[in-house]
Amino acid sequence: MAATLAHQLADYVCALRFKYLSPEVVHEVKRRVIDSLGCALGAWSEEPCAIARNVTSEFSARRGSTIFGTNHKASPDWAAFANGCCIRYFDYNDTYLSKEPAHPSDNISAALAVAESVGATGSELITAIALAYEVQCRFCDAASIRARGWDHVIYGTFSTALACAHLMKLDPENARHAVNIAGVAGAAMRQARVGELSHWKGVAFATAARHGVFSALLAGAGMTGPGPIFEGQMGFEKQLGVSLGNLGEKFAVPFPQSKHGPSAMILKTSIKYWPAEYHSQSAIEAALSLRKEIFDHARIKSVMIESHDASVDIIGSEPEKWKPNTRETADHSLPYITAIALIDGEVTSRQFEPERFADPQVWKFLESVKVKRNAELSAIYP
Repeated sequence: MAATLAHQLADYVCALRFKYLSPEVVHEVKRRVIDSLGCALGAWSEEPCAIARNVTSEFSARRGSTIFGTNHKASPDWAAFANGCCIRYFDYNDTYLSKEPAHPSDNISAALAVAESVGATGSELITAIALAYEVQCRFCDAASIRARGWDHVIYGTFSTALACAHLMKLDPENARHAVNIAGVAGAAMRQARVGELSHWKGVAFATAARHGVFSALLAGAGMTGPGPIFEGQMGFEKQLGVSLGNLGEKFAVPFPQSKHGPSAMILKTSIKYWPAEYHSQSAIEAALSLRKEIFDHARIKSVMIESHDASVDIIGSEPEKWKPNTRETADHSLPYITAIALIDGEVTSRQFEPERFADPQVWKFLESVKVKRNAELSAIYP
């Protein structure tokens, strides 16, 4: 019987060791932990983060994990959720662009929570984070799922479950069941990212991380999960309508020779300059540069933004993007982000406060902003 993808992932997780990581990968993991903690501190007092923290703080655990900014220890899955909300909420953490875009540092809350709970070493934590990046980014390379209405955080259930399985030192069989459990109950709907966006946009991956941790904990205790979870009659590929192709080959053991060794996908990810959806970063840069020449935005008669299909589809096509009523809509609005860069000359967390994004004068300016698809840009994306 041919090995399933879950078998290949489990074997890879159990074979990976810190000594196999390149110095470049280790350095980049450290940078992403620092970046994520900065993102979390910035968003700590925001409403959804406070809600998550307050709910989580109602419960304690004997071998718990610390909730950021407190002395309270909750179960690792709930700590991963509360801390993950903080890392993600300001839309400032890193990005990977491929067939499916992602924010792979979302995985860090799960790795930190489980590492603390099991008493992992720093090198084990670094290895688990590099592993999580590898898994999520490879899935993103394999297939896009958003066009069919599924959210990219689905891939995060697998990456977090496997990172936690590594930290818990699960054997290949239990690691495989962690993947199976994560997959069978981990499908998330893309409705979280269309129309007027809610708090859930910023906490969707935190929920996936919670589920990934939970899946690993159950598998570690002996719970079995249904398989083959990817190739099965009612499995991932058939239910989501995608093919993962030769994804399993990317997790070959022994590890093939390469410049940066195994689990090096983190080197292909990017840290953000501004706290806004990643496809808007170049528009912000262009707008800030233009503002130096224009000086007075009142002189602007119209603004035309040309971008690739992914950018237009995700942040530049729905009417709500021209009249943002929530922070989540504003930081995922190409017209608003570009306009506010031209008007204010900066894009910081202040530009995503209600008094700014709901300002009638800003909405009036947005009437002059148009977004257009550019086939040439689409052809070279990502």
